[in-house]
Amino acid sequence: MARAHQKYWRFNLALIATLMTLGFVVSFVLPLVAPALDQVRFIGFRLPFYFGAQGAILIYVALIVVYILLMQRADRRLQRAFDADASAGDGANASADSTAPAARGS
Repeated sequence: MARAHQKYWRFNLALIATLMTLGFVVSFVLPLVAPALDQVRFIGFRLPFYFGAQGAILIYVALIVVYILLMQRADRRLQRAFDADASAGDGANASADSTAPAARGS
């Protein structure tokens, strides 16, 4: 079980680091290169305007959605590991219980 827990938290920390890095790039790096992108147009607007007005917000929402979806999947995996560990423990207890009455009877 400890191994599943370690994998879960390692995945969680790696995911957070990746998404925070993307958020940093959108928040700080993209505005620094915006003047170089001034001539590029997207849906009739200059690209830096689009990033500032709409793009950054949409990217932040997408980062949140990605985090939620991936963590739900990781939570399901960890729950399956918990369930498998619990059922393995129940099976060991059941076999020990089944041998105990036979030993008493003899």
